[in-house]
Amino acid sequence: MNILGISALYHDSGACLVIDGDIIAAAQEERFTRVKHDLRLPVNAIQYCLSEAEISAKDIDIVVFYDNPLYTLDRYIKNIITAGDDSRDIIERSFHSMFSDKLWIHKSIERILGKDPERKFLVCEHHISHAASAFYPSPFEKAVVITLDGVGEWATTTVGIGIGGNLIIKEELRFPHSLGLLYSAFTYFCGFKVNSGDYKFMGLGPYGEPVYEDIIRNELLNIKEDGSFQLNLDYFDYQYGRAMTNHRFEKLFGGSRRMPETEITKREMDIAASAQKVVEDIILKMIFHAKKTYGEGIDNLVLAGGVALNCVANGKIKNSNIFKNMWIQPAAGDAGGSLGAALYASYQVAGIQRVVKETDSQKGSYLGPRYSSKEIKKYLDDNHYVYHQLEKDTLYKRIAMELAEEKVIGLFQGRMEFGPRALGNRSIIADARSEQMQVKLNKKIKYRESFRPFAPSVLKEDVAEYFELTDESPYMLIVEDVRKERRQAVAVQEDLKKYNNNMLEIVRKKRSDIPAVTHVDYSARIQTVSEETNPYYYQILKEFKKLTGYSVIVNTSFNVRGEPIVCTPRNAYECFMRTDMDVLVLEDCILYKEEQPQWQETEDWRKLYTLD
Repeated sequence: MNILGISALYHDSGACLVIDGDIIAAAQEERFTRVKHDLRLPVNAIQYCLSEAEISAKDIDIVVFYDNPLYTLDRYIKNIITAGDDSRDIIERSFHSMFSDKLWIHKSIERILGKDPERKFLVCEHHISHAASAFYPSPFEKAVVITLDGVGEWATTTVGIGIGGNLIIKEELRFPHSLGLLYSAFTYFCGFKVNSGDYKFMGLGPYGEPVYEDIIRNELLNIKEDGSFQLNLDYFDYQYGRAMTNHRFEKLFGGSRRMPETEITKREMDIAASAQKVVEDIILKMIFHAKKTYGEGIDNLVLAGGVALNCVANGKIKNSNIFKNMWIQPAAGDAGGSLGAALYASYQVAGIQRVVKETDSQKGSYLGPRYSSKEIKKYLDDNHYVYHQLEKDTLYKRIAMELAEEKVIGLFQGRMEFGPRALGNRSIIADARSEQMQVKLNKKIKYRESFRPFAPSVLKEDVAEYFELTDESPYMLIVEDVRKERRQAVAVQEDLKKYNNNMLEIVRKKRSDIPAVTHVDYSARIQTVSEETNPYYYQILKEFKKLTGYSVIVNTSFNVRGEPIVCTPRNAYECFMRTDMDVLVLEDCILYKEEQPQWQETEDWRKLYTLD
């Protein structure tokens, strides 16, 4: 049974192919079009999925879309009625998309795949798609399922139960009361882009103090003990199709929103710290309620939806011990809805028997395209690029040696990751011991704000030597602290005053013996690496440990600011040449910057991408 899941027309469109319950391929459209957060129909991602499985469109039995357009239309019309005279912006912003694209999604997909009277077309409710993406790939026979995002049709948060192949939603919170939209409102107010700037806002929090916590709780929210809440809509404008916040919000926080690319002040740092604290409290209340109400005999929690990418909150959930075990969908945002929709149709429509695997069935989230050594060599030879092809054992040692010499390496190997995190296959890697590496990577490689932290990759068996974590974290979705004995004292608030809120000076201070992956509050967003899931990346870490005694390195996504993660060898080479990366590894080929032909830009490449 070949089932194609599709997400599109909101943000981060994607496609996923599931055959007899097995996840065969999945990818975001942005990786192929090079348009970050591309929301258009995933034509390229669909074609990739078919080619990976070596089937054609006529072999697809079921196509399932991750959202129900009729329910979305219901919200759209009722929102217009509620807005009344203030509805002009809603209509101008969304009318064409609603009536020309979303309601006719079945016809649009038919144009891509061709007509086939034998093929079924289905829709799956948005939060059921999220819930299915969390539960079905998880290693649990039964689990409590929680989804949190901006909005899908009406729902913004759901609580459900998964048992075997069955998934039932028990409770939901509805638009306009949304934890995702609240977080996006703060992200917007602090000068970052909604949907793509949430990570920046989260990373800013440790520089601040939660001085606005009481204002948020007293003025913006009415929080109940079960984690449900109501927003005070007097402070927001998103329900009118306009900006996320309004003038009353500005007055509440002492002035107008920070404009993008301008100086970040202490106010933004404190807002970030305050909002994160409140959001964590709400999520923990929800999870405690879900355990008390539905968790009798169930020790497992699974999460999806965009808010599930808040890895700081995930660390707090784990440490709360409300549930014994937790699994989070690595493609928790809208792209992952394509996966959930395909799996839901597999088990609930096609009647396929679910098989629970000991780890999970996500395959490390390495579900995207791969390029063979032969294909890579042809690309390099055709373009007269200089490279050295090495045997794998020699290559791993060479990469480790270059890392130890504080070289920055672009690593391109295996299948591309599905989801927003690079997990060693489309990664930029570096030495975590370097005191200069965080600043260098941010300024010279990623072209992004200096305050943003970097994540560590560490051998699974060694994680407890470096961090306050004993479990696996294969998808880089958990934040935990660096071990106390590895830390060096820093005084963030005193230094902010001393350096007039210049975060770059704080970043330059050594905070541990692995400073490049230690955030200012001693936290780190950890990826554990296992030999079973990614033997290539694992061997690099093993060789680095033999050479240095350390089995932890920096891992950040292989892209620059405003650009999607690289997909092809060409993407990787161009990103390598446009930045101060020192070395590029393409499968078994290693390239050095100083040996390459002089790079000629035909245009300002940064204009190709929308800054986030």
